[in-house]
Formats: sequence, C-alpha cells, structure tokens
Amino acid sequence: MTAILVILAVLIALLVLIASASVRVLREYERGVIFRLGRLIDMKGPGLILLIPIIDRMVRVGLRTVTLNIPPQDVITRDNVTARVNAVAYFRVVDANRAVVEVENYLQATSQIAQTTLRSVLGKADLDTLLAERERLNDDLQTIIDQQTEPWGVKVTTVEIKDVEIPGTMQQAMARQAEAERNRRAKVIDAEGEAQAATRLADAADVISRNPTTIQLRYLQTLRDVGANPSSTIAFPLPLDLFRGLLEGGDPRQLQAAPEAPRFTQDREAVREQR
Repeated sequence: MTAILVILAVLIALLVLIASASVRVLREYERGVIFRLGRLIDMKGPGLILLIPIIDRMVRVGLRTVTLNIPPQDVITRDNVTARVNAVAYFRVVDANRAVVEVENYLQATSQIAQTTLRSVLGKADLDTLLAERERLNDDLQTIIDQQTEPWGVKVTTVEIKDVEIPGTMQQAMARQAEAERNRRAKVIDAEGEAQAATRLADAADVISRNPTTIQLRYLQTLRDVGANPSSTIAFPLPLDLFRGLLEGGDPRQLQAAPEAPRFTQDREAVREQR
C-alpha cells in the first residue's frame, strides 16, 4: 500500500506539472506568440491558453503603450553649437508576431533607433530652429522612427523633445542678443511715435494758422489744467505775440496809418510866449 500511495503521489505531481506547463492565462492587454517545435504557429489571447507540454512554447507580448525615455544626447547643430538634448517617445506593439520574430528585443531596438535618429535629425537643424520649431522637429522624428520600426510591428505614436541644454557662454550671448533686439524695437517705437506726433502737430498748426483764436483757447485750457494743483508754483512763459491781436484791436497796418494822439505837454518857452 505504501508503494501504491507513493506512485499515486508521483503521478499526481506529474499531472500538476504538466497542467501548469500546458495552461496559460493572458490578460486583456497581452498576447501570446506560440512556437511549436521552433515553428511559429499563431498568436493567441487574451484568456485561457492551452499548450502541449514540452512541444509548445509561448512568448508574452504586451500591447499597451510604452513610454520610452530617450537618454540625453550630445548634438552639434548645423551652426556648430553644442547642445544636450533629451526626449521621450511613445510606442506600442501592433503586430505581436513580427515583434517577436523580426527583432531580438524590440524595446532595446526601438530605444537605440530613437537615439540615433535624434542625433541625426537635430544635427541638421540650426540652434534657432531647435529652440523655436520643436513641433516640426517632433513630427520629423516621429515619422522617421516610425518608418524604421514598422517592419518590427511597432507603431511610434509620439516623440517629444523635453529639454535642450546649451553652454553658459551661449546663453549669455543669446541674452545680449535679446537685449539688443529689445533696445532696437524700443528705438523704432520711439521714432514712430515722434513721427506720428510731428504729423499731428503739423495738422494742429494748420488748424491754428486758419484761426489764431484757437491758440488762445488752448492756452487757457493749459492754465486751467496747471491750476488744478494749488500746492505747486509753476512759471509759465507767455509770449506777447499771442495777445497782439487783442492789444492792438485790429489790423497793425491800419494802426500804423492812424494819426498820432495830441500831446498834452508843451514846452515851457511856448507857454511863456502865449502869456
């Protein structure tokens, strides 16, 4: 009886081992690539998968999107500026059979092709393009990497440049360039403002020349604005030409033609002769 029990125990253990070797459970995002005696049979899953022990072998492949952090790469741009760039890529397996058969390790292969493509594409761009046109560079990187990984059954959906590090001396030069550009814009804006102000003053002078009373009204308005603050004393220069029309009361040429006013003072000798 003891020998029979031992044999039964051994048989049960063998059955458990065989069952564990022939039964697989795949999750919803997993697929199993089945090889039978080294030959590709089919892709199965998800759910319960039955395998023939010792004959069948299964390779699990995940179909979820993988976030690949591309290590920082030293890049020399087209204008000979050294930059350190890192990026991130998002990809997923769309054909599990090709991802297992066509490439040894699709994760490592995708990482290496992403690094080399990053150096190649950014090396053809200027520093200004690298800083200002990231969206276009991201599209170019995604297209090139996706074309190279398509035979492996890998689909690259997005590539984004995360950070661009440039030397400190180049940062100082860019800061001086930006400051000079701002100063240039400020001078241009000041010049445009002076030109517009001169145009408006010329128009105002034309209006005042047609009606001299306008300058007097404007002068009174200025006095009212200045007098609104009684805590300060302001010396306002007053040209007499502004009030020449009021003082003379008419055309200066008519005033020059008018007779002189009678004199009320006489010489002492003339007074004595009259006496």
